[in-house]
Amino acid sequence: MQQLRSKATELLLREEWVQSVQVYSDFINLCQQQIVKATHDSAQLSKLNKSLCLAFSNRAEARSRLRDFNEALVDCEEALKIETTHFKALLCKGKILLSLNRYSMALDCFRATLMEAHASGNLESVNGFLEKCTKLEYQSRTGAFDLSNWILNGFHGKSPELAEYIGPVRIKKSEISGRGLFVTKNIDAGTLVLVTKAIATERGILSDEDSSEKVQLVMWKNFIDKVKERISKSQRTHHLISTLSSGENEDELDVPDTCLFKPETEESSHSTQEVDMGRILSILDVNSLVEDAVSAKVLGKNRGLYGVGLWILASFINHSCSGNARRTHVGDNIIVHVSRDVKAGEEITFAYFDTLVPLEKRKEMSQSWGFNCCCKRCKFEEGMSSKSKQELREIEMGVERGMDVGSAVYRMEENVKRWIVRGKEKGYLRASFWKAYSETYGTERLMKRWGRRIPAVEVAVDSVAETVGSDERLLKVLKTNGSGMVEMERAANLAKGVYGKLVKKQALRSLLEMDIC
Repeated sequence: MQQLRSKATELLLREEWVQSVQVYSDFINLCQQQIVKATHDSAQLSKLNKSLCLAFSNRAEARSRLRDFNEALVDCEEALKIETTHFKALLCKGKILLSLNRYSMALDCFRATLMEAHASGNLESVNGFLEKCTKLEYQSRTGAFDLSNWILNGFHGKSPELAEYIGPVRIKKSEISGRGLFVTKNIDAGTLVLVTKAIATERGILSDEDSSEKVQLVMWKNFIDKVKERISKSQRTHHLISTLSSGENEDELDVPDTCLFKPETEESSHSTQEVDMGRILSILDVNSLVEDAVSAKVLGKNRGLYGVGLWILASFINHSCSGNARRTHVGDNIIVHVSRDVKAGEEITFAYFDTLVPLEKRKEMSQSWGFNCCCKRCKFEEGMSSKSKQELREIEMGVERGMDVGSAVYRMEENVKRWIVRGKEKGYLRASFWKAYSETYGTERLMKRWGRRIPAVEVAVDSVAETVGSDERLLKVLKTNGSGMVEMERAANLAKGVYGKLVKKQALRSLLEMDIC
């Protein structure tokens, strides 16, 4: 027993976690055998129980480092059955619960260690965990996130650690496709609806176009391996991934309760399922998100970054070419906020690809994602008369061939008047030809020539933002042409739709300046 204990401790100190678990398991088995034999020897029994308690807590530490949290928690509970106030077991359990985003339970564990921490000189370390856990618990409960300091520091250092947060949303059957995420109350632009950490991610920098496809294939394989590992270690993770669509029989799928995705949901509430890797691969193919999309703002990362990841609850959000939400990636977290005002009962949607392009290009992109978009905007543009569509195609081809973009905008606006297009539909068409609008508004020469014959920049920006949500490119045009307090206020309101209510004014100005550069 002494030899096993010494070897296990040495492996633990050397951070050889797998071997440490194996040797501690041997020690625990031998120790339990000796306890049975020492039933009538109270002194020997007490000594063996102390050794067993410490072995369980040390094996829990090694298992937690391997991210085998479920087994690690079992070890902590075994240690605490022997000694209810065992410092090492309580601290390890608190750290595991914190990793599992079960903040309230983690706080209870850290608070229970305070007295022993003070006596043993570990108070500073425990207070650090308490402070961190208290902050994350508050974020998770209130949705009060603030990235200001990190942004103002130029994204230096590690990205901020964020709590899991589920806002006023629920899953329901969707008219767009299968199931979707819907808001449960009226919320205004910038309101946070979801913050969640990826089950797994894989990232790299793509530089050589010729090798990018090969690199992406390698990354995809690594990503799948990471998901497999997570599934093998967590029954709950497997169950949650299994709630996602594999792309078949969408209308027959159950609608899960949103509470299922809250971290507090216990592991034991899920029945044992066999892992069907064929279905898991189909689920990953349908639900994984990339981080280089125009619709995904990736903060604090190299511009050449390409990433792929799985964020389970966010996977229920359907695509629309007139989306009302945006996703921002910070570290392994995805932050979803509404990019324009949304009414109770409205489905949350965001763009899977660039939607500030004409209909035919959007069709090509949606097909590359494996679906045909049937959102209101696409239906409207598809339903236009053949003559109208031909005129739009002529404008599009003219812009591609170097036509004066100011002339293209003028022709578009004249057609909009002639076709008696109003409201959101006017915004749809302006969004489809935003490249021409932005180039016109961004060129002093063109504005002198066409400025009086086309809409004011703020009119066009508001029109597009109301139909497809806020976008950096709308901000850039507004800032370039703006002057005075009214335009700055308009830009700040639009910026809330781009970045959400995650930053204070000074940090928001910093982000606006980055977008203009």
